[in-house]
Amino acid sequence: MGVTKTEIFTEQQNRIADLAKAFAHPARVAILQLLAEKKACVCGDLVDELPLAQATVSQHLKELKRIGIIQGEIDPPRVCYCINEPVWEEARQAFGLVFDLAAFPSCCS
Repeated sequence: MGVTKTEIFTEQQNRIADLAKAFAHPARVAILQLLAEKKACVCGDLVDELPLAQATVSQHLKELKRIGIIQGEIDPPRVCYCINEPVWEEARQAFGLVFDLAAFPSCCS
């Protein structure tokens, strides 16, 4: 297996890339939109809202939680998820930083 060479990039660049993973799949975007809209949601409710299997939704939730953009409160047998607001704001600022750098004259016209 190849080396990802993440160590040659800054901590900030690696974090932005990690946060971008949260938005790298339409199912995760849909989950984030639902959580932002409802303010909190039980995994089963997400499964009811999305055209995906429970296991698939759980895998996407696991990735979103690993990145830290969502958090979950376990109340067996249910897990209630919500947006982790500080990390959500971190993502907004990080993407803004990248997009703000794009203020350059057109070179391809």
